[in-house]
Amino acid sequence: MGEMVTIPAAEYQALRDAAENLADLRAHDRAMAAIARGDEELVPEVFAKRLIAGESPLRVWRELRGLTQAALATASGVNRVQIANIESGAKSGSIATLRKLADALGIAMDDLA
Repeated sequence: MGEMVTIPAAEYQALRDAAENLADLRAHDRAMAAIARGDEELVPEVFAKRLIAGESPLRVWRELRGLTQAALATASGVNRVQIANIESGAKSGSIATLRKLADALGIAMDDLA
């Protein structure tokens, strides 16, 4: 069996807390590096809250990008009525359609799900 060291519980907890803080700092640094590389982007709070509340991701991302449905239709090659139907929840859109919309918005398809 390996060597053992006995330390007070408070010191042990302090070491665990420090390790957790270090992990958080490293995660922060990775996230900031991804943002700096352009792999990730910051989403303003108002838009993040809309997504969390369950609003149509397509509508939220379209509005975040400052596009009308017509402008997104032109950029993506998807019919404006189809975009309106997806935003309203009347239709879900095919994978090919969602790919076109995601590409036009500069986001991952997962962001539309």
